[in-house]
Amino acid sequence: MLELAPPALSTDATLTAALCAVDPVGLGGVAIRSHAGPLRDAWLNLLKSLQAEGAPWLRLPHHATDAALLGGLDLAATLQTGRPVAQRGLLARADGGWLVLAMAERCGANVAAHLSAALDHREVRLQRDGLAHTAPARLGLVALDEGQGDDECLPATLLDRLAFHVVLEPANPMDDAPVFTPAEIALARAALPTVQVPDELVQAICGAAMAWGVASLRAPHMAVRALRAAAALAGLSVADETHASIAARLVLAPRATRLPAPAEPQQAPADEQPPPSPENSRTEEDALDRTKDDAPAVPQALEDQLIEAMQAALPPGLLAALQSGEQHQARARAAGTAGALQKHAHRGRPVGTRRGEPRAGARLHLLDTLRAAAPWQRLRQREATPNTRRRIEVRREDFHVVRHRQHRPTTTVFVVDASGSAALHRLAEAKGAVELLLAECYVRRDKVAVLAFRGSGTELLLPPTRSLARAKRALAALPGGGGTPLAQGISTALELAQQIARAGDTPVTVFLTDGRANIDRHGNPGRAQATQDALIAGQAFALTGLQALLIDTSPQPADAARELAHAMCAAYIPLPYAGAAGLSQAVLLAQSTG
Repeated sequence: MLELAPPALSTDATLTAALCAVDPVGLGGVAIRSHAGPLRDAWLNLLKSLQAEGAPWLRLPHHATDAALLGGLDLAATLQTGRPVAQRGLLARADGGWLVLAMAERCGANVAAHLSAALDHREVRLQRDGLAHTAPARLGLVALDEGQGDDECLPATLLDRLAFHVVLEPANPMDDAPVFTPAEIALARAALPTVQVPDELVQAICGAAMAWGVASLRAPHMAVRALRAAAALAGLSVADETHASIAARLVLAPRATRLPAPAEPQQAPADEQPPPSPENSRTEEDALDRTKDDAPAVPQALEDQLIEAMQAALPPGLLAALQSGEQHQARARAAGTAGALQKHAHRGRPVGTRRGEPRAGARLHLLDTLRAAAPWQRLRQREATPNTRRRIEVRREDFHVVRHRQHRPTTTVFVVDASGSAALHRLAEAKGAVELLLAECYVRRDKVAVLAFRGSGTELLLPPTRSLARAKRALAALPGGGGTPLAQGISTALELAQQIARAGDTPVTVFLTDGRANIDRHGNPGRAQATQDALIAGQAFALTGLQALLIDTSPQPADAARELAHAMCAAYIPLPYAGAAGLSQAVLLAQSTG
């Protein structure tokens, strides 16, 4: 069978692998954002071929337990010897090599904390199961991120400790990627401690990081480590501007959060300025001499060179986001992808064990129970009589049960203002936006409910359901016109949201209204009393702490809607002249930050 050649890697991807191989511990590692496939396998094989001979290469599942990471009690050896025997975890076994974290976007906070501590201290400290042990853990981490969007990404605490953030893409046919051999990497690794970095390069790296809004203090430090590794790879003992540009492009550019400020206007040429007097010239020369003696300035040309190198490395999507003022680093998880976390005795994902008895559906964890009992066997055997002596004595205080954690389902409640003012303004656009959001909820398998208020009361068009067809039919049949009983709409939505919360789901209430009420809570007309009742109902909603969003559907941002959102402690989104697609995107963005 004909074997296909591995796909070609880009210059930046190849250079990243080489730099990681030269200084794996100092750079921390790399976050690879790519789906599983030949391209990612080619990069991993390249890094593995360049690592030190005999260095460990271990894989770590994203759901690894503390015992798998840190080590713990060797149950078989402890029961055999009658004394606690420690077992090495993955962090200690990966010392001097690489640890590959699969599906890193699903990495839990516990695993991320242990990995971050190992990258910081370069050792693993074990204090569990009656053991106290410290082992070296000088390793590099490869985090394989298979997330679909910005809402699925590595924990920030772990991402900050990895020097390189790489999005693997097929190489450009015109891209001439360098080729490195294990022998070249070994020579660069040996020469790395002797490489010198001039102070002006360090200051330029820091200046470029500030210009692009890189807030992490680790980033400039790792960029300096990267430029030292690049100089060692080039066989030089002193780093120069070329290596600084490589470090800025590979380390700092993926962390950019804003565009650099425009350059200050240059001063007029010397021939256009009035000639200084001799006394002023002498004073200026003395001032310049004192400035040179105090602290030399960073060469602006070098800093500008690094800023341009970072801009050239930015992907078009990120550059457009920075130009529009968005900070791509704030990747919050969209509401609806998973509701609030809750503990459960026997449902959900296992997340460890705890001491306890297997009651009310809780399941006994046999291995952790034996681990808790193992260190006491010699003492218990000594206390037991010949008639009561057992091979393994387990007591009630040794019992460990499994802990589970599950995400509460999310139910999105759409509260639509179908009164005359809303129908006059943008009821059709609101319907279109709700239909788009219904489709998003259907993909996430969330429940949706549709509540409308018009005339003198409210109507539950659709109770919580996952049926997209029913939701669309209920929304299409919604007529417009009549008064605006806003207070009743808020109160009814609050009752429905509380029912959803009592049922175990996470309610997210989305109000689509212009905020203008003219029917009070008793059904009587009157704008002043209706507005006051709406604010009171909004304050009652705020006291529950439930998540809410208010979409101002009036042609221009209205003070009434803004005041109502403030009373409800809800996110306020004014969308003048926005279509259904823009309204849908704004609601999803507000949900992600709520």
